[in-house]
Amino acid sequence: MTKIKAPIEFNNKQKLFGTDGIRGTANEFPITPHLIMKVGQAVGLWLREQPNHKGHRRMVLIGKDTRLSGYMVEQALASGLNSMGIHVQLTGPLPTPGIGFLARNMRVDAGIIISASHNPFHDNGIKIFGADGFKIDESVEKQIEHNVIHENLDTYLVDSSMIGRTRRIEDATGRYIVYVKNSFPIDLSLEGMRIVLDCANGAAYRAAPAIFEELGAEMIVLGSEPDGYNINDKSGALYPQNTCDAVVKYRADVGIAIDGDADRVIMVDEKGEVVNGDHILAICAIHMAKRNMLSKNTVVATQMSNIGLDQVLKSHGVQVVRTDVGDKNVVEEMRRGGYTLGGEQSGHVIHLEHSTTGDGCVAALNVLAVMQRENRKLSDLKDILQERPQILQNVRVGTRRNLEQIAGYQELIKKIETQLGEEGRIYIRFSGTEPVIRILVEGPDPIEIHRWADEVAVFLKAELN
Repeated sequence: MTKIKAPIEFNNKQKLFGTDGIRGTANEFPITPHLIMKVGQAVGLWLREQPNHKGHRRMVLIGKDTRLSGYMVEQALASGLNSMGIHVQLTGPLPTPGIGFLARNMRVDAGIIISASHNPFHDNGIKIFGADGFKIDESVEKQIEHNVIHENLDTYLVDSSMIGRTRRIEDATGRYIVYVKNSFPIDLSLEGMRIVLDCANGAAYRAAPAIFEELGAEMIVLGSEPDGYNINDKSGALYPQNTCDAVVKYRADVGIAIDGDADRVIMVDEKGEVVNGDHILAICAIHMAKRNMLSKNTVVATQMSNIGLDQVLKSHGVQVVRTDVGDKNVVEEMRRGGYTLGGEQSGHVIHLEHSTTGDGCVAALNVLAVMQRENRKLSDLKDILQERPQILQNVRVGTRRNLEQIAGYQELIKKIETQLGEEGRIYIRFSGTEPVIRILVEGPDPIEIHRWADEVAVFLKAELN
């Protein structure tokens, strides 16, 4: 028998936007058709309030990954936008960075990607890009959230003669493929290279294989048969072991594993060993610095990146600027400081001269270009970075409090920092999506950092539960 859910009541104290757009389980708050339609209306209202110098009716581009619920969310969003007089163009499955690129390239007023990134199929989400191709900032998110919660959006509906139209466009994937290929040096080719590519049954299942094939590579493709349910299912960037095994099996030169919306990448060397986002940043930064191509000789990373990244880049005259977790925070710092390379250990790597957000295919091509320019295997390049032992503990908590105000907390952290010295560090933060506090400790002694992490975990569990 079909389970009937109780009506979902909207609580004005609930938040729509998290650390990276709106995200949740499909058909539960906030990913319900009714609420998503209101989000579409709120985005439309926000757009109508912006200056219009283009002389045409507003246009929004909507893409999605391969989740079953994408159809539902797509139609609800489009309906809300249309009711506000906004035209909509649907791209179908397209990587998140593709929406950022096309929003600017097609001169639309905004772009929206329907995706929960690396999450399983039953989740979904919305990320909104402005006309400049960058994700909207927090002030705009708050305005949209205000419109959804506090405005009677039906009072802003346009006259029936002004309702927007929705149509599908057929060439979005082709445009994205050309754009990504243009990030690879024109004098280089992938001829003679064998590559294993895992598309995670996600948004890039068509585009990514075409990109590398058209540049000349021999491809072994995994995770390219999406069925609505298998996105990120033990595949892609979160499960790189499949790629590792295939690289060894097929004696490939390199492996590339992207996630469900293709904004992150984990690579694999010819020995079947993982090359994470920190390795990719180190490889690209050192190569770019040698060629005087690294803006201000600076890389932007998050607090989760290994301290070994700072140390190896410092030895090559490159400094690291750290931000809070999230590729959106990395991009904001890059734009503020005029930097061109940044990213996260998890595989979000941003080449700002090519992309407005993390792009797994662009990042992979830049590593392949370094391999070709320097005539070195990926295992050799990977060894540039010697990672320090690192432990990350996730502690479930019942409440959130200002940690600095907890008696004994600052003294405990100072004691650990003194013991670690310059050879290590401790970083603690609340998760933006779960009732969890994350404890990261790095240092030269694996036993010692485990002991410190356990001590902090026990302390915080007692204080926050």
